[in-house]
Amino acid sequence: MLLHTRTIAFTAAVIGLFVISVIGAVAGLSPDTCTERALLGAVITYVAASFAVRAIDAILTQAMIASQVDKDETGDDEN
Repeated sequence: MLLHTRTIAFTAAVIGLFVISVIGAVAGLSPDTCTERALLGAVITYVAASFAVRAIDAILTQAMIASQVDKDETGDDEN
């Protein structure tokens, strides 16, 4: 894998947690409601970011493989 999925997804989830918490606090919601929504949002953000990073990783890997195959087929000796 080219990208570190857990690190990126966890960072996105933490940022999402704080953003949703601040939005809830500014909107005047109770602390319990802010906590529930922030935690749910963080879990959803973690899952979504994990899928997105895996998709990006697969696309990058396929592009690197295709580039290497093209180099091998054309006979280029350069890196």
